[in-house]
Amino acid sequence: MKLHELRDNPGAAKKRMRVGRGPGSGKGKTAGRGIKGQKSRSGVAINGYEGGQMPLYQRLPKRGFSKPNRKKFAVVNLGLIQKFIDEGKLTGDITEDSMVASGLVRRKLDGVRVLAKGELTAKANITVTGASAAAKQAVEAAGGSLTTTAAAATE
Repeated sequence: MKLHELRDNPGAAKKRMRVGRGPGSGKGKTAGRGIKGQKSRSGVAINGYEGGQMPLYQRLPKRGFSKPNRKKFAVVNLGLIQKFIDEGKLTGDITEDSMVASGLVRRKLDGVRVLAKGELTAKANITVTGASAAAKQAVEAAGGSLTTTAAAATE
Protein backbone atom coordinates (compact mmCIF):
# COMPACT_ATOMS: atom_id res chain seq x y z
CA MET A 1 0.00 0.00 0.00
CA LYS A 2 1.25 3.48 -0.86
CA LEU A 3 0.41 6.82 0.70
CA HIS A 4 -1.71 7.92 -2.24
CA GLU A 5 -3.81 4.76 -1.89
CA LEU A 6 -4.94 5.57 1.68
CA ARG A 7 -8.70 6.08 1.91
CA ASP A 8 -11.16 6.51 4.76
CA ASN A 9 -13.60 3.67 5.42
CA PRO A 10 -16.69 3.94 3.23
CA GLY A 11 -19.33 6.02 5.04
CA ALA A 12 -16.89 7.28 7.68
CA ALA A 13 -16.60 10.82 6.34
CA LYS A 14 -19.89 12.33 5.16
CA LYS A 15 -19.67 15.52 3.14
CA ARG A 16 -21.52 18.45 4.66
CA MET A 17 -24.69 19.73 2.98
CA ARG A 18 -24.04 23.01 1.19
CA VAL A 19 -27.25 24.96 1.58
CA GLY A 20 -28.53 27.80 -0.57
CA ARG A 21 -26.92 26.52 -3.78
CA GLY A 22 -29.83 26.40 -6.20
CA PRO A 23 -33.09 24.44 -6.54
CA GLY A 24 -31.43 21.30 -7.91
CA SER A 25 -29.56 20.67 -4.65
CA GLY A 26 -32.73 20.11 -2.61
CA LYS A 27 -31.63 22.75 -0.12
CA GLY A 28 -31.75 25.87 -2.29
CA LYS A 29 -33.55 29.21 -1.84
CA THR A 30 -34.57 29.14 1.84
CA ALA A 31 -31.90 26.54 2.75
CA GLY A 32 -34.21 24.42 4.90
CA ARG A 33 -35.16 27.31 7.18
CA GLY A 34 -38.78 27.61 6.03
CA ILE A 35 -40.37 30.94 5.16
CA LYS A 36 -40.11 34.17 7.16
CA GLY A 37 -40.01 34.34 10.94
CA GLN A 38 -37.26 34.93 13.45
CA LYS A 39 -35.49 31.63 12.91
CA SER A 40 -35.23 32.09 9.17
CA ARG A 41 -33.05 35.16 9.69
CA SER A 42 -29.34 35.13 10.44
CA GLY A 43 -27.89 36.09 13.81
CA VAL A 44 -30.60 34.45 15.94
CA ALA A 45 -29.83 32.52 19.12
CA ILE A 46 -32.84 31.78 21.27
CA ASN A 47 -31.38 29.51 23.93
CA GLY A 48 -33.82 28.56 26.66
CA TYR A 49 -36.73 30.22 24.87
CA GLU A 50 -39.85 28.05 24.78
CA GLY A 51 -42.20 30.00 22.55
CA GLY A 52 -43.59 32.19 25.31
CA GLN A 53 -44.13 29.30 27.74
CA MET A 54 -42.31 29.78 31.04
CA PRO A 55 -38.82 28.32 30.39
CA LEU A 56 -37.73 25.24 32.30
CA TYR A 57 -34.95 27.04 34.18
CA GLN A 58 -37.57 29.45 35.58
CA ARG A 59 -40.08 26.73 36.46
CA LEU A 60 -37.66 24.74 38.61
CA PRO A 61 -37.33 25.72 42.28
CA LYS A 62 -34.32 27.75 43.32
CA ARG A 63 -32.19 26.09 45.98
CA GLY A 64 -29.11 26.93 47.97
CA PHE A 65 -27.20 30.06 48.76
CA SER A 66 -23.86 31.54 47.76
CA LYS A 67 -22.13 33.33 50.60
CA PRO A 68 -20.93 36.63 49.09
CA ASN A 69 -18.03 37.12 51.53
CA ARG A 70 -16.76 33.55 51.85
CA LYS A 71 -13.04 32.97 52.18
CA LYS A 72 -11.14 31.27 49.36
CA PHE A 73 -7.94 29.59 50.44
CA ALA A 74 -5.02 28.38 48.35
CA VAL A 75 -4.69 24.67 49.19
CA VAL A 76 -1.33 22.92 49.64
CA ASN A 77 -0.78 19.25 50.43
CA LEU A 78 2.03 18.01 52.69
CA GLY A 79 3.39 15.80 49.90
CA LEU A 80 4.00 18.86 47.72
CA ILE A 81 5.71 20.73 50.56
CA GLN A 82 8.03 17.72 51.02
CA LYS A 83 8.78 17.62 47.28
CA PHE A 84 9.74 21.32 47.27
CA ILE A 85 11.95 20.82 50.35
CA ASP A 86 13.69 17.87 48.64
CA GLU A 87 14.32 19.99 45.52
CA GLY A 88 15.76 22.76 47.69
CA LYS A 89 13.10 25.30 46.71
CA LEU A 90 11.87 25.66 50.31
CA THR A 91 14.33 26.06 53.17
CA GLY A 92 14.24 27.27 56.77
CA ASP A 93 10.95 28.53 58.17
CA ILE A 94 8.14 28.09 55.65
CA THR A 95 5.67 30.97 55.39
CA GLU A 96 2.95 31.82 52.90
CA ASP A 97 5.25 34.34 51.22
CA SER A 98 8.04 31.78 50.81
CA MET A 99 5.53 29.35 49.27
CA VAL A 100 4.51 31.98 46.69
CA ALA A 101 8.16 32.89 46.00
CA SER A 102 9.11 29.23 45.44
CA GLY A 103 6.17 28.67 43.08
CA LEU A 104 4.43 26.14 45.33
CA VAL A 105 1.37 28.43 45.50
CA ARG A 106 0.41 30.75 42.68
CA ARG A 107 -1.28 33.36 44.89
CA LYS A 108 -2.32 33.53 48.51
CA LEU A 109 -5.98 34.52 47.96
CA ASP A 110 -7.43 34.78 51.52
CA GLY A 111 -4.60 32.66 52.89
CA VAL A 112 -2.96 29.27 52.49
CA ARG A 113 -4.46 26.11 53.98
CA VAL A 114 -2.38 22.97 54.48
CA LEU A 115 -3.99 19.54 54.02
CA ALA A 116 -2.59 16.14 55.00
CA LYS A 117 -2.37 14.41 51.58
CA GLY A 118 1.04 12.84 51.06
CA GLU A 119 3.67 12.56 53.77
CA LEU A 120 6.16 14.96 55.30
CA THR A 121 9.47 13.51 56.46
CA ALA A 122 11.51 16.70 56.83
CA LYS A 123 11.46 18.74 60.04
CA ALA A 124 9.73 21.98 59.03
CA ASN A 125 8.37 25.02 60.83
CA ILE A 126 5.32 26.09 58.84
CA THR A 127 3.26 29.25 59.39
CA VAL A 128 0.01 29.45 57.42
CA THR A 129 -3.54 30.79 57.69
CA GLY A 130 -5.15 27.38 58.21
CA ALA A 131 -4.48 23.67 58.41
CA SER A 132 -6.40 20.45 58.87
CA ALA A 133 -5.99 18.59 62.16
CA ALA A 134 -4.41 15.63 60.35
CA ALA A 135 -1.86 17.94 58.67
CA LYS A 136 -0.94 19.49 62.02
CA GLN A 137 -0.47 16.02 63.51
CA ALA A 138 1.68 14.85 60.58
CA VAL A 139 4.01 17.88 60.78
CA GLU A 140 4.47 17.43 64.54
CA ALA A 141 5.11 13.70 64.03
CA ALA A 142 7.95 14.63 61.65
CA GLY A 143 9.45 16.80 64.40
CA GLY A 144 8.33 20.19 63.04
CA SER A 145 5.69 22.71 64.03
CA LEU A 146 2.65 24.04 62.21
CA THR A 147 1.34 27.43 63.33
CA THR A 148 -1.93 28.87 62.11
CA THR A 149 -2.58 32.60 62.23
CA ALA A 150 -5.51 34.10 64.17
CA ALA A 151 -7.55 34.86 61.01
CA ALA A 152 -8.37 31.19 60.47
CA ALA A 153 -8.81 30.41 64.18
CA THR A 154 -11.78 32.80 64.49
CA GLU A 155 -13.75 31.02 61.75
